[in-house]
Order: sequence, then structure tokens, then C-alpha cells
Amino acid sequence: MDGLIGQSDGVIRLVVFASVFLVMALIELAAPKRTLIAPKGRRWLTNLGISVTGTVLLRLMAMLAVPLAAIAAAAYAEAHRIGLLNQLGWPYWLKIVVALLVLDLAIWAQHLASHKIPLFWRLHRVHHADRDIDVTTAVRFHPIEIGLSMLWKIAVVFALGASPLAVFLFEVILNACAMFNHANIALPSWLDRPLRLLMVTPDMHRVHHSVLGREHNSNYGFNLSVWDRLFRTYTAQPEGGHQGMTIGLAPYQTEAPTRFGWSLALPFARSSSHMPGDPTAPA
Repeated sequence: MDGLIGQSDGVIRLVVFASVFLVMALIELAAPKRTLIAPKGRRWLTNLGISVTGTVLLRLMAMLAVPLAAIAAAAYAEAHRIGLLNQLGWPYWLKIVVALLVLDLAIWAQHLASHKIPLFWRLHRVHHADRDIDVTTAVRFHPIEIGLSMLWKIAVVFALGASPLAVFLFEVILNACAMFNHANIALPSWLDRPLRLLMVTPDMHRVHHSVLGREHNSNYGFNLSVWDRLFRTYTAQPEGGHQGMTIGLAPYQTEAPTRFGWSLALPFARSSSHMPGDPTAPA
């Protein structure tokens, strides 16, 4: 199974990504939660363009160094018995479950760090600068942040000894859940309430994209909602309501975030977003 994953993981992940993206986009058209502010065409080109740029960067990293992919790292760790799980005689299915949970916690911790550490926040604010939130916001991450995220996942995979299958499943689940909880879809409350007891829903994650610092410094989860409840970073609803809340960052409530070049240059631009009292600064 692990060998098959190694040979075809890229194709499978692309098919799953395209399928989930299409489903979320269609639901957004049929039952949108909010009316979008910026023209969708321009935003989508920018957000998807940023994603493609990040993918190209990862490919270049892989060409210039060792195979820098979490699944390749998992295969190497397994072959050389590196990492905690590779030292334990636990059943294979249990190791997969443990790996999925630990990897999800690791991504939650990375997301928290991206808000708390100023250098990382400069990169992560590209994601938060989007004045609307929909399925394309899920892939709007600066290429440098994507590269650093991959290095973090590789470090966790080596330390944990996660199997290639576990890492593959996690990557697929992470991408699918990110598109789901960023989607501009209106889940009925009777479905949202029980669903968010286990996983992050669109209404739960939308709070994280609020312009208010106390709200976007909460709800860091992408997959499981348990981490925010456990570490007391959970906010149930936005102060202004889902229709009245403002999405994005206070200094960038213009059309600038819809521009590709502006978005890529944002981490390197001088900004007042870290000044004391600024609602968009990490807290």
C-alpha cells in the first residue's frame, strides 16, 4: 500500500482536490452564506495564482535538495526505522490513527505560531488580507509560508515516524477540510452545531477571518475542533454576526488584496499592522 501511495499520491491528491473544490464552488453558488465584496474573477485568479506559485516553489525545493515532501520523508523514516512509531510494535491501524491526530495537532500549533511570532505573521497575513472568504481562500498562502510549512511537517514526520499512508491520508484530509471550512456556504444551524463538536465548520472558521484581533486570534483548527476547545482558543460566533462581521485585516480594506503582485509583496512591505493596539496584530 505504501509503495502504491508513493507512486500515485500526486495524481490522487489532485483528483480529490479538484473534486472537493468543484463541489464547494457549486454549493457556494447555490447557497452562499455571505454576499462577496470583491469581484470573484479577480480574487480567484489571484488566490489560485498564489497557490500555483507555492506549488512551483515546492517543486524547486525538491529538485535542489532531497525529496522535500512529507510522504517521501515518511517513506525514508520507515525504511530506516526513524521516529517514535517505527520503534513501537503497535497495530498498523493504531499507528495511523495516532499519526493523524498528532499531525493535526502539529498543524494547529503551526497555525498558532503564525499568529504569535511576528516574522511568521508577516507571511500569514497574506492569507488573512483576503476581504472575502470562500473556497479559494483555502489555498491563498504565501509561497514562502507553504515552503516553511512543508519543512515543519517533514520534521514532525521524522520525529513521529508516521507511515507514508498516514501522511498521505492526512494531506488529503487537510486539503479537503480546508476547502470545506473556508467555503462560503450556509450550513443550517441544526447541522453546524453537532458537526463542529468534531470538526471545523465554515461558520466556526469564518470567525478566524474576522477583522477583530480577538476573533482572528481564535479558532486555529483546520480539521478537528477539539484543539481549540482544549487550549481555550475557541470562539463560538463573531461579535457582529456572520452577515455583519468584517472579513480581512483593518489596514487592507481596499481592492489591493485582490492583486497578485501586491499579495506576494505584502510580507516585505512596511506596515503598521504590528503597532500596539492594532486589532490585526498578533496577540
